[in-house]
Amino acid sequence: MDTSEFAVLYQEFHRRVLAFTLRRAPRDVAVEATDQAFLIAWSRRDKIPSSPLPWLLVIARNVLYEQYRSQARQDVLAVELTLLTSSVEHPTDAVVERMSVLAGLGSLLSSDREALMLTVWDGLSNSEAAKVTGCSTATFAVRLHRARRRLAAALKAAEAQPPPPTTSVTTSQPPRPSTSALGSSLTGHQP
Repeated sequence: MDTSEFAVLYQEFHRRVLAFTLRRAPRDVAVEATDQAFLIAWSRRDKIPSSPLPWLLVIARNVLYEQYRSQARQDVLAVELTLLTSSVEHPTDAVVERMSVLAGLGSLLSSDREALMLTVWDGLSNSEAAKVTGCSTATFAVRLHRARRRLAAALKAAEAQPPPPTTSVTTSQPPRPSTSALGSSLTGHQP
């Protein structure tokens, strides 16, 4: 399909694809999804079927779904960020807490880190993570349980250590923040 044929296709079906997306989304989202659908159609113009409307509508629907998934991920991140910032009194506390958790993760075996990161960071279920690691779901669950125990022990040991001396001149040292809030998602325990 050449440019002029695609222009005819666009003129013929743009309003119908836009109407389809407008029934499913606010105007700005629908316009963007329609434009994206035709951009995808242009990139696949050699595969456009003889009856292109259903094909274009499927593309538009998939674009809308992807936009909704993206927005949902952004909303979850915004909520998590709000919770994190509201639970931390001072930004340096969050940095110290993160460094403690990262140090705890760094002290673990790579297999323990992998089990924790697949479930917490990547959001996989035990059965999905088991497929990634090439073991049964039960074996992975045991690995994850042990990894969480080891991380909890590493975090507890890190809290017990006195903070390193600072070079700044202060009269009192603020207490080290608890790593339980950040580490609880990795260890599976609530503070």
